[in-house]
Amino acid sequence: MKITVIGTGLIGSQLATELTARGHAVTTASLSSGVDLLTGAGLDTALAGAEAVVNVTNSPTFDEQSIEFFRTTVGNLLAAGERAGVRHQVVLSIVGVDQVPELDYYRAKTLQEELLRGGPTPYSIVRATQFFEFMEPTMSWTSDGTAVRLPATLLQPIASRDIVDILADVTTGTPLGGVLDIAGPDKFTLDEIGRMTLAARGDRRPVIVDAQAGLFAAVHGDVLTPGPGARLAPTHYQDWLNG
Repeated sequence: MKITVIGTGLIGSQLATELTARGHAVTTASLSSGVDLLTGAGLDTALAGAEAVVNVTNSPTFDEQSIEFFRTTVGNLLAAGERAGVRHQVVLSIVGVDQVPELDYYRAKTLQEELLRGGPTPYSIVRATQFFEFMEPTMSWTSDGTAVRLPATLLQPIASRDIVDILADVTTGTPLGGVLDIAGPDKFTLDEIGRMTLAARGDRRPVIVDAQAGLFAAVHGDVLTPGPGARLAPTHYQDWLNG
């Protein structure tokens, strides 16, 4: 099967390797390879002959400009896919993305999903919870030399390696025509994740619960955890930390 992976970051690079290992013909597309989603440059070449396209790109900003980024890039990608005869468009999104309208980036990702649903090609939307790899950067936003401040937001994080495995399954399968939630096996509040992470790193700073701290202060309840029917990945956060 010929597959084009749009984006070569943490997920895209691993996904291209995994799909190739499974015997598929994979093309990767990014600015570094001459493909510009905002202008459409290079898309026709990158999608030539592709049966499936996986979009794992991120907006360069997380503010209101991300809304126009996804509006433009999804339009360009769907149009190029239709010209190329692509039969399956896959996008990686976020669990609960439509439940946090206070965040510009989440509203932008919700728009990305809506445009894909309204497009001309059979599609699959894979919504993942927060990545293990992003827990420490998230903590750094509200940390100083003496303490880490985090809200008690309920999360169910997942390893990027597990996301890649599931994305590969979805991409090479029948289009879902809907959404699949994926998550790790364990639920924690963000302050609990902070304490686990600091302990594993030998960092003795305390974690202080602060409902106003950082990006996740805008999140209420359990909206970032998966609903019924989610696919749960096998890797536990504590095992990943100790690995």
